[in-house]
Amino acid sequence: ASFTVSLHKADNTTVMIKPRPGLSPSCRIRLKNGILSELKIKPGENVAFTFTCSTPEKYFIMAIQKNIDCVSGPCPFGDVHLYPPGLPRLNRTYIWDVKASTKAGLELKFSTSWLRQIEPGETCPDSIRYNINSCIDKATVNIGTFCRNGSVSRVKLLGGVVMSLHLPWHSLLTTSGFNIANRASIKRLCIIESILKGESSVTLMSPNYPLGFPEDELMTWQFVIPPNMRASVFFHNYSLSNCERKEERVEYYIPGSPSNPEVFKLSDSQPANIAGSFNLSLQGCDQDAQNPGVLRLLFQVVVQHPQVDENVTHLVDLSKEKNMTVTIHLQGWPGHIPLMSEPICLICKDPRSCDRVLTLTSGAVYRISFLCKDMSQLRITAEKGIGCMDIRWCQGKVYSLSVPKAITQLPIRLHKFIWKLLATDLINIEVTSPSLKLQQHVPEQKCNTSYSYSIVSATPETELNVGIFCPGGSIEKIQMRNNITISLKTFGKGFINESIPQDLKMSFVPHIKDECIFTVSPNPKAKVYLQTPNWPYGLPPYVSVSWFIAVPSRQTARLGFSKDRMGIACETGRAYVNIKEETQGAEEIVRREDEPLPQPRNMHHNFWVNVSNCKPVDKTQLTLQFWVTFADKQIDLGIILAVVAGAGVLTAIGLTVFCVKKKKKKTQNPMVGVYNANVNTQMPGKKGLFGKGRQNNESHVYAVIDDAVVYGHLLKESNGSVAPEVDVYRPFDGPIGSLPPSPPPFSFRKDIKCSSNSEEEPLPLTDTDQDTYTFAHQKSGQSEDNGDANKMDKGDTSVPLLENKERDGLVE
Repeated sequence: ASFTVSLHKADNTTVMIKPRPGLSPSCRIRLKNGILSELKIKPGENVAFTFTCSTPEKYFIMAIQKNIDCVSGPCPFGDVHLYPPGLPRLNRTYIWDVKASTKAGLELKFSTSWLRQIEPGETCPDSIRYNINSCIDKATVNIGTFCRNGSVSRVKLLGGVVMSLHLPWHSLLTTSGFNIANRASIKRLCIIESILKGESSVTLMSPNYPLGFPEDELMTWQFVIPPNMRASVFFHNYSLSNCERKEERVEYYIPGSPSNPEVFKLSDSQPANIAGSFNLSLQGCDQDAQNPGVLRLLFQVVVQHPQVDENVTHLVDLSKEKNMTVTIHLQGWPGHIPLMSEPICLICKDPRSCDRVLTLTSGAVYRISFLCKDMSQLRITAEKGIGCMDIRWCQGKVYSLSVPKAITQLPIRLHKFIWKLLATDLINIEVTSPSLKLQQHVPEQKCNTSYSYSIVSATPETELNVGIFCPGGSIEKIQMRNNITISLKTFGKGFINESIPQDLKMSFVPHIKDECIFTVSPNPKAKVYLQTPNWPYGLPPYVSVSWFIAVPSRQTARLGFSKDRMGIACETGRAYVNIKEETQGAEEIVRREDEPLPQPRNMHHNFWVNVSNCKPVDKTQLTLQFWVTFADKQIDLGIILAVVAGAGVLTAIGLTVFCVKKKKKKTQNPMVGVYNANVNTQMPGKKGLFGKGRQNNESHVYAVIDDAVVYGHLLKESNGSVAPEVDVYRPFDGPIGSLPPSPPPFSFRKDIKCSSNSEEEPLPLTDTDQDTYTFAHQKSGQSEDNGDANKMDKGDTSVPLLENKERDGLVE
């Protein structure tokens, strides 16, 4: 095809056809007098040409530049046409270079297809793109790049302007879509007008974005908002320069506001819920010549209908709370950042201060409202810190770990409430759930409540995930070392109803030896599953964890492990599983990592389970799970018959003693205690606790002793008679110990040698081990002593678990 381009000299237009960058010159331009690789047609020329290929759009681009001088002559104001006609269909750029005085202003007014600003590098759907540059003296400022179909209707500039329109080769556009008008000086770099209709949004950028806004310059955006709509401003990206004088800021002019202009820092939360049109201005500063920095801004204006409940406020009273923050946000925050095109949902702490994320701090009262069509997408995340630096000030205090009513009464679902419990190295943390108790979330016994607790014990070096727990289980208490983070996470709308009786509490306690101690009081009808912390990754090296399981008095517990062996090999130290009933003479079961775990066994008393890890050879760490079930104790018929027979014998002996006593009253002087070898007054169940070691010998038991017999040696001296050989009662005056404390958790060594034939040393005599002796004709005051002895006889005779281990002579 042949093309002819005629340019009038008065139009001051130049046409240039150039090869596309990066392509080989496989297509040329043919003129009458030769073949060229590029062509330039000047004003007043008339040129005919053809291409040597059938698809020149693949190899050539075209630029059409028109220079307009508004300084020395009149400006051709009005619609701007695409001139000249008859150009070949190539990718082309129309450029209008308008020179004007800085004392005057130029206005670019766009037709109904208004413009939408895009970021550098972004493309337009139809490949039609506008670019506006402002020229002041010799400086050029890029006002922005725009696509069609937006809200930017006018751009006013100070001084000259370079306007360009990029069209693809296949575009059929025949008009420029804008006109140029003359205006008075605007006394600023530029003014951009944006007309927003209905519910919509616009994203705009400062000139030169992402490079710096010109030093000490001022520009304005004018937003035209329907009177029945509300507008909100959000700064999504900004940076500040280094100012020597003045301060970078934004100013709002809002019709009807009593404080126009309203001045904000770029770091402030920007105004929201603005009724009607408003202006926003950006002011630069005098920058540091050595290190100027960059002032830039990308922001969004969102327009929406007033919400039905915009005047409904919700009271959030955090005045009595300490060290707490409450953040209201969209679902998925902070990982998910909503697209600027997504429907907006705003949280307002006053009618004009709204944002997509609102954080409230303790110690104040807030009245918040919501500009949101669908509040089901909103969530609350709260965090509270509790600390203790001195146990003298903290011990005995009980802190409630429950969600405050100020949060639960809001019409927003709680996503997570986090308690951060901080203490020094010698202070540990105890978490209790006295009434609801906690259930550990394990594969065999999953939590199905609407919320759960995640408990993590952390130091600067390590982190131990204690586990996930929910209410309605068997764990009454968890004692932990280090700093603790407890996270309550909800899983549905039923949290508020289920959590009304929240009873999770915590307190600070003195140092414990184990990393973690669980106190478990199971329901007698339940099967309880328990597993080591940090599941499924395993206990960290050298960590020791204990469980104390309470067994009801009329129940027998059955303890079993979910696998046969620990499944690790130790590089340093040994791994142990220790089981010990909390009763006198109970056998301690110890298994190392190279031994099989105990088979399921019955436990008749409260017992301890301890798991201690070594440093494994490979990355596989120690993980153990065990279970506990309960059954009623089976009573042996033989024992019942033996007890009945023993009671009958004691009754017969009592009658005999009564008859002897009655007979002696008639013939003897006043009597004192007389030894009787046929009476057993030892309490049932106390077998083995008598300090003398004569467990089955009743020769130490006394009945009534005749005065004359006791003083037989005196009779011998006076009348020569021989005194009978009898034992004489002497009161015990040795040391008497206190009642044994509650058994502490195990303290295990790396290697333990156990001997099945070792004999236990006799237990020390305590208050409860003293036998009661009966004397006739008691003097006043003796009855009280005897009563006290009986009271002491009812004391707890259990032996501390730690003492048993020390007496057993366990060595490394």
